[in-house]
Amino acid sequence: MLNHLSLRLRVFLFFLLLAAGGLIISTLALWVGYQRASDPALMDAFIFAEILIAFGMLALVAGVWLLFDDNVAKPIERLSAQLRARAHAGVSTDLDLQAARYLGDLAPAAAGLAEQLAANAMTTAEAVAAETAHLASEKQRLTALLTEIPVAMLLAGPKHQIVLYDAQAAEVLAQIAHPRLNASLFDYLEATGLTDSYAKLVKTGKDVHCTLTSVDGRQSYSARMKPLGDAPGYMLVFDDSAAQIDPDAARPLVYDFELLDTPGDDAFEDRPLLDLCFVVFDTETTGLLPHKDEIVQIGAVRVVKGKIVEGERLDTLVDPGIPIPPASTKVHKVSDRMVQGAPDIAEAGRSFHQFARDAVIVAHNAPFDMAFLRRHAERMGVEWSHPILDTVLLSAVLFGASETHTLDAVCERLGITIPEALRHTALGDAVATAEVLVRMLPMLTARNLVTFGDVITETRKHGRLLEDLN
Repeated sequence: MLNHLSLRLRVFLFFLLLAAGGLIISTLALWVGYQRASDPALMDAFIFAEILIAFGMLALVAGVWLLFDDNVAKPIERLSAQLRARAHAGVSTDLDLQAARYLGDLAPAAAGLAEQLAANAMTTAEAVAAETAHLASEKQRLTALLTEIPVAMLLAGPKHQIVLYDAQAAEVLAQIAHPRLNASLFDYLEATGLTDSYAKLVKTGKDVHCTLTSVDGRQSYSARMKPLGDAPGYMLVFDDSAAQIDPDAARPLVYDFELLDTPGDDAFEDRPLLDLCFVVFDTETTGLLPHKDEIVQIGAVRVVKGKIVEGERLDTLVDPGIPIPPASTKVHKVSDRMVQGAPDIAEAGRSFHQFARDAVIVAHNAPFDMAFLRRHAERMGVEWSHPILDTVLLSAVLFGASETHTLDAVCERLGITIPEALRHTALGDAVATAEVLVRMLPMLTARNLVTFGDVITETRKHGRLLEDLN
């Protein structure tokens, strides 16, 4: 019945039960003594004695509980979080044996086991690294080859979500909106042409020539839709002359073939974390008051299938429309001169909204950053109705509410290094937060927090942390 409660809370309830039991026993003992004395004049003395016993009992139990909590419960919680980070997030930092010094041989035994597993993992990692290097080399060759081919090509799943796009296809998509892995092609191209062509492809099993129109109606593309053999989905090849593609504007080949196995239509709360697309973002502002200060920079990256998608980033300066205080510039290095000619919050907000379409928005202390965006939602002409995850709360779930949950502290805990030049830049902090999220996802799964709904339920227990921060 109490399995869903944290260790520290269960320990607290245990000591609370001890205190209640002690008070009940002392009350019964005094009552029996008073009855045997058969002297009504002693009633006040017995009541006074019970009050003294109650205060003494509560003080004793509270003191012992505090000692136990600081020296046993907290170290156990911290040790378990560190072991989980090493086991599931690839963290290699040393265990804090000093903090667990009162746990007897438990901490050294855990450290020994962790070192042994790390040694075994290192051997495996070396083999994996060699194979990964080989695959990376092959990917570079494939990327170079596709970049030289004068066509734009992408792969899409049976539900028309993007599974792969090459350098030229990135240029085609960028004419309409940010290229995004796992995004729906309907965000870029008019749906009827796609669905009609795909229906014909499925029926005939042969290539289908089609003319596709961008969702804004400004561009049309001559394209060929090709089947993928036994794999679900299709290849879409654009005619480069219609798309006016610049072959020299090379971008990396972006793909994840696991996206061909499309998830079911479960309710969002029931979908596994690794099936979700996350957009991790951060802002730099003129100050710390969301009701009056303004955004000067937005940085964001995308995480799909538990991996940061290289090449899919948003990094934009924003003209705040007000002077940037020198104290703020000293922190984020964004000056009034730098934002001259930059888009205003309405344009930059719409761009970020499109970049985050159909994704879970993730930030460190999300209420702060989202307050700036929501304040200007009407000017942007959008609704910020995305589901949101906060890495402050995820850290509290994984490492305990009593720990420090600043971005620097969480990165140190997970073995993530933020280059000094990128700290307190929107994109730099967004990348660091994305790396935090990527390492936290397997840790959450190991805690049996598998679905988005599971995680939200746990984070709500720590909502007070955000209230204190803001």
